[in-house]
Amino acid sequence: MEVSQENRVEKEHEGSISELYSTPKTPIKAQNCSKEDAGVSGTNLSSQVVNGDVALTPTNSSFTPQPLNPHNSMTALTPMPSASTQAKSSIKLQNCVATVSLGCELKLLDIYCRTRYSEYNPARFQGVVMKILDPRATALVFRSGKIVCTGTRNEHDSYVAARKIARIIQKLGFPAKFLNFKIQNFIATADLRFPIKLEALQQAHGQFSSYEPELFPGLVYRMVRPRVVLLIFVNGKMVENQERKLVKL
Repeated sequence: MEVSQENRVEKEHEGSISELYSTPKTPIKAQNCSKEDAGVSGTNLSSQVVNGDVALTPTNSSFTPQPLNPHNSMTALTPMPSASTQAKSSIKLQNCVATVSLGCELKLLDIYCRTRYSEYNPARFQGVVMKILDPRATALVFRSGKIVCTGTRNEHDSYVAARKIARIIQKLGFPAKFLNFKIQNFIATADLRFPIKLEALQQAHGQFSSYEPELFPGLVYRMVRPRVVLLIFVNGKMVENQERKLVKL
């Protein structure tokens, strides 16, 4: 009798447990959740229960999902150029000096009288000063047939200007040739974009530099290899004079 009563109690306990787990879970409604709180504007929302959590899904087909990674919306910025890069970009070639030989004696007065844009004053300078416009250059023509071409900005323009001067003299009846063309030196300017303490620079490099502000406001720096002469000023500007080829700062 007691055994049957215990069996009845166990069956009632098992029935209550089975009813508890067989009861369907009602979906939880999203309350007090607006469209703006869900991060979606202008779309219809429906709630679903996934693993006990409320998930809001838009029902509008035109909805575009927002990127979850905040780094995707970041814009890459270009780094600012360094001072050395700005200094390299500010180097400008100002003058190129070249020499050439025509291989014959010249009559300077005849050349002066028969050419345009030329000057000749033997009391001041023993040579004819000739100018051309394209490329813009100035040539010093001597009686021995030597020509010094200056005023161009690169080697190509210097070569073209020297060829034009030689051709002009050849058309005047002289047996001129184009011999031994050579670039002698370059003159360039640069801006370092920061002030320079010339006294400290002269003390640190006394064997290569000379600085006398009473005579000249710039410091003269003479490099050995390559052979370059630099005029350095306190505002960071420099003038460079190098033989035969331009130095790369």
